[in-house]
Amino acid sequence: MVKVVKFGGSSLASAEQFMKVGNIIRADETRKYVVPSAPGKRNSKDTKVTDMLYACYALADEGKDFRVQLMKIKDRYDSIINGLQLKITLDEEFKTISQKFKEKAGVDYAASRGEYLNGIIMADYLGYEFIDAATVIFFDEDGNFDADKTDKVLSAKLAETEKAVVPGFYGSLPDGTVHTFSRGGSDITGSIVAKAARASMYENWTDVSGCLVADPRIVKDPEPIRVITYRELRELSYMGASVLHEDAVFPVRKAGIPINIRNTNDPEADGTLIVESTCQKPEYTITGIAGKKGFVAVSIDKDMMNSEVGFCRKALQAFEENGISIEHMPSGIDTMTVFVHQAEFEGKEQQVISSLRRLAHPDIIDLEADLALVAVVGRGMKSNRGTAGRIFSALAHANINVRMIDQGSSELNIIIGVSNDDFEEAIKAIYAIFVETRL
Repeated sequence: MVKVVKFGGSSLASAEQFMKVGNIIRADETRKYVVPSAPGKRNSKDTKVTDMLYACYALADEGKDFRVQLMKIKDRYDSIINGLQLKITLDEEFKTISQKFKEKAGVDYAASRGEYLNGIIMADYLGYEFIDAATVIFFDEDGNFDADKTDKVLSAKLAETEKAVVPGFYGSLPDGTVHTFSRGGSDITGSIVAKAARASMYENWTDVSGCLVADPRIVKDPEPIRVITYRELRELSYMGASVLHEDAVFPVRKAGIPINIRNTNDPEADGTLIVESTCQKPEYTITGIAGKKGFVAVSIDKDMMNSEVGFCRKALQAFEENGISIEHMPSGIDTMTVFVHQAEFEGKEQQVISSLRRLAHPDIIDLEADLALVAVVGRGMKSNRGTAGRIFSALAHANINVRMIDQGSSELNIIIGVSNDDFEEAIKAIYAIFVETRL
């Protein structure tokens, strides 16, 4: 067995956190490849090292003196090194960084140094080999991730390296310039390393004990999700549940490698296992609830719409012409409703209405703003009759008016539209009926 373990910024924010991480890695001999993030916040008033690097480079880019800010970043790393009683020094590394900043090496280079430096410390602390991600993770000239080249080079490197640390978040362009993934990209690096190592498990360690059935900011102490499929996770992530970077799923999913979300501060907790498929029955009928506020419902009515070939295409063309993406589209015999993001739609509403009139010739166009969408997701819904009825019952009991309901043919999720004001209460009501009362 080979495990790839990725640790988030909060897990590596201080020497104390590093020690926890070291104990976790040493507790399992199969944890052979480590992907660290940059140091995160030590407390609520602290600043992430990545944000400090962005601010420091902004001064350099403007031709201002950045030395004081750079030394503050060095102090963060020195405190970790001293706290771990290591003998290494990052003096030469910071001289190089200072020179590169003066040469205006780029914001991606600046941001990547957080993971790079933490990787050097982690490798020394564990006694593992350090592999600079810029030498094994590649992007093409347009900045798109080069999966084939990366897998070939990284697989060969890991095959000859028994234990290694590969910093997250960055790689290199064809000319050797450092290039980063989007924020949170260390999750992606961990997934890429897991695929290249042909790992049996990708453990993603963070400050939460896996995925939760509902948002803890809305539902007090929601139950954890023990096992979730990639498809379920995708549905919940799309609707706002954020534990793992979405792009981190694809490399390991393709390779059939499960992901285990674990908590650095509670290593005994099982966390959440993310798998391609499972015969394990979920603990509840639903797997999770997630949602977003801020939608507009555009209702388009036309008599005999169902018999008009191409009507939907013409209607959707009006949104496409104005650069507006579609979220959901429930329909009836003579009506269709298009849900779009309110912030995106408001500035273009009259152009869209004009386009709809010109292209589709509807009888009535009606707009309703300030709506929220709630997704109820679960592989268990398919085998349990009356799920939609229970949702309606729970919402009715909470005096919440349902503006829309949309269920996919896979029966994996049900989308409910409610007003923004009812959003939190809707999630609480659905959670209560499926989890607290287990109906």
